[in-house]
Amino acid sequence: MKILFPLVAVLTLVVVAFAGTLGGHGQAAFGIVLPYAALAVFVLGMIYRMVRWARAPVPFHIPTTAGQQRSLPWIRPSRLENPGTTLGVVGRMALEILCFRSLFRDSKVELRDGRVGYGSNKWLWVAGMAFHYSMLVILLRHLRFFLAPIPGFVHAVESVDGLFQVGVPVLYITDVLFLVAVTYLFLRRVVIPQVTYISLAADYFPLFLLFGIATTGVLMRFFLKVDILKVKELAVGLATFHPVVPQGIGSLFFIHLFLVSALFAYFPFSKLVHLGGVFLSPTRNLANDSRAVRHINPWNPAVKLHSYEEYENDFREKMKSVGLPVEKESP
Repeated sequence: MKILFPLVAVLTLVVVAFAGTLGGHGQAAFGIVLPYAALAVFVLGMIYRMVRWARAPVPFHIPTTAGQQRSLPWIRPSRLENPGTTLGVVGRMALEILCFRSLFRDSKVELRDGRVGYGSNKWLWVAGMAFHYSMLVILLRHLRFFLAPIPGFVHAVESVDGLFQVGVPVLYITDVLFLVAVTYLFLRRVVIPQVTYISLAADYFPLFLLFGIATTGVLMRFFLKVDILKVKELAVGLATFHPVVPQGIGSLFFIHLFLVSALFAYFPFSKLVHLGGVFLSPTRNLANDSRAVRHINPWNPAVKLHSYEEYENDFREKMKSVGLPVEKESP
């Protein structure tokens, strides 16, 4: 049921978009109103989540460490795995964001003949890298629909991505990598019992959305052609806030656009929001210098202290009456 519900939800979105734009009716809603609404939800939702995380108190330094801490001069520290300076934190964050360092270090644990065994888990890292960088390149390539004239770096990205050209239209490398990576991430949740057990419907829904977006994109590019000039006219109109919906684009494009809009609107309220959350994670963005620098919790309220001297002054006679020792005699 964890798989069925999100699958039915995505298929329902496809049917709604198809029925809503069939015969040209409702194209303004699916081509203008819903994309703008999804973008507004995405921007406001991301701002809300980032501000909420940024305001969360972090009274202690709690960086995750995986190496030798800086200590004595003759002990070599691990400056990236256990950074003690701001520069080390920047390097660690760069490795985490650009290379998924923590995922690369991940290892699988399993029982082997009654003993706990550890093994490599690099395929997940490879799939994660392929998925994220393929999506980045695909987004950069799609800028050609929103910008006029098309920037030179977009042409450069397209040239490199289509280096191994197979037929016409060009088969992009990232299109293949993206589909393979999403398929692997889905099968991993289905095949591995431990991952299946901890997976939720919310984990499958974005995967099915991405499947739908990729599938409709492939269909438009290689099988059911759409008028690229009309698509660009619509995209440029959206980007310049002068939207128009040209006639004759076809329902398949609006299904594709509706699924993208659904993904944007769902993004801030899902696990996908780690895109921004990784920058605000205290286990990653703090230096491990608690032994060198005293950290005072700024959220502690002011507390009126009652010293022992004051306590004894208040209760000296009572203490003496029950035989308790006092530091000072009565004046």
